[in-house]
Amino acid sequence: MFFIEAKRIIVVIFGALLMAVSLNFFLINANVYASGFSGAAQLVSSILDDQLGVFVSTGILLFIFNIPVFILGWFKVGRGFTIYSIVSVVFTTLFLELLPVLSMSDDIILNAVFGGVIAGVGVGLSLKLGASTGGMDIVAMVLSRLQDKPIGVYFLLLNGIIIVLAGVLYEPENALYTMVALYVTTSVIDMLHTRHEKVTAMIITHKADELQQAIHDKMVRGITIVPAKGAYSKEDKNMLYLVITRYELYDLEQIINEVDPQAFTNIVQTVGIFGFFRKEGETV
Repeated sequence: MFFIEAKRIIVVIFGALLMAVSLNFFLINANVYASGFSGAAQLVSSILDDQLGVFVSTGILLFIFNIPVFILGWFKVGRGFTIYSIVSVVFTTLFLELLPVLSMSDDIILNAVFGGVIAGVGVGLSLKLGASTGGMDIVAMVLSRLQDKPIGVYFLLLNGIIIVLAGVLYEPENALYTMVALYVTTSVIDMLHTRHEKVTAMIITHKADELQQAIHDKMVRGITIVPAKGAYSKEDKNMLYLVITRYELYDLEQIINEVDPQAFTNIVQTVGIFGFFRKEGETV
């Protein structure tokens, strides 16, 4: 367990470093904006400096924006998830303050693409290990527990505001290049870790009862157990069928590895569900 948690912390810190590199080396000088709270902090920093002559660094603003989100996550999501978010934001702020703001290229499209790729790798690696980068991840987690509306709407809303302001306050081209950076970031995250709000897991196992109990000990999700038979081996098995949020995917993987490493698991995108799916405050 210690090595698993240590690995998470190391990956979160590495992801924070990549986010800082993306901002300081590529996006900030090009006036191309990142997604989520990082982009919001970057935009506010630019507005304060250019319009009011007041310089507040992107890192400091990122930390300030996340303070109310940390409080929300602590009480509504859980301490473990929030602690990883705090580690991520603190180290992102630290790296943003320590690393110089450079211009790696005068080509704005190169800045947008490379900045988007590096940011996507940083976020995707953190999510892949069940950690959080703070900001919109915590907001999305809270909303996913309160209601079954698409979380992508809220990401789209915040990023849409960033894009519009980038186009209005600066050159319209900045808004277009920001869209390129956001698209690249999202695509990289998709390659490393699913961005879909809900996924369906189908687990073929010899240890259905033990696996079902372990899953219910960790998360409150309905499970359907279906008899199955191997076509080649003719062995009798069971298939566990359940729908989870993307934030629970890492925990499910760890449970399967601990209880039945030989289990075969298929994870597929869930476009929509009808019927009961547990939300915060509801009983099973």
